[in-house]
Amino acid sequence: MRKFFFIVLFLVVSLSYLFEVDKLVARNFTFLNDIKLSYIDSVIDISTTIEKYFNQVRTIEKLEIQNNELKNYKALYLTTQKKLDSINKFLTTNEQHQTRIDIKQTKVLSYINFNDFTKVWLDYEKKDDTILGLISQDYAAGIVVKEQGRAVALLNGNEKCSYAVFIGENKTPGILTAKKDKTILIKFIPMWSEIKVGDEIVTSGMDNIFVEGLKVGKVKDIQILPQMKTATVEMYANVLKKKYFYVYKQAPTASNKQENSTKEKKEKTTNK
Repeated sequence: MRKFFFIVLFLVVSLSYLFEVDKLVARNFTFLNDIKLSYIDSVIDISTTIEKYFNQVRTIEKLEIQNNELKNYKALYLTTQKKLDSINKFLTTNEQHQTRIDIKQTKVLSYINFNDFTKVWLDYEKKDDTILGLISQDYAAGIVVKEQGRAVALLNGNEKCSYAVFIGENKTPGILTAKKDKTILIKFIPMWSEIKVGDEIVTSGMDNIFVEGLKVGKVKDIQILPQMKTATVEMYANVLKKKYFYVYKQAPTASNKQENSTKEKKEKTTNK
């Protein structure tokens, strides 16, 4: 019991002494307080700086995400704007030729045969057997025909895809078609014509499939045969990678409608 009492008394005296010493140090050695305060201020400043840094990092990350989103929106906007500009340019070309046209966007549904990527079903209602033009941006991409009551796209490179073209500044005529190995070429080029590698190829409009002036590609190579010239073509439109096209159709003008009506009346009169 006495030992316990002495231990408690010793602790009380020791603590009192320590507190008195601390007060004495605080009164007589004020520079230590200054050091202590300076240390506390430094810790607070460092903590604030670190917090600001991490806040800036988070802000930068958010801004980068927003910037990437804006870039994607800008890319989509530019792509859409380019398509609209191409269509407007195409429409202007047709207005210059005084041709009324009907252009509709269509989607590729599927391949018809898995061993032929140049023949596909289209999400397009085709009511007659006329041959229509197929456009990718402002390039000729192929033709549209009717099979089994549905619209079929014969893309550039298909053996059955052919349409009339002009070559070079002299507008040398020819017929664009393809071989079995999908090599695209122009046949029936007159022997006397002057064409060269690099000449630009455009649709001629002489087949009523396309209007004149739609870009097709460039002459890659020229072959001279006994009765005619042929030329292989470097195409502009990469049709095998496209999911959407524009179907081009020449709409009948008022004069054409009147001519058709007159023909129908004459036929009725003759039949009577």
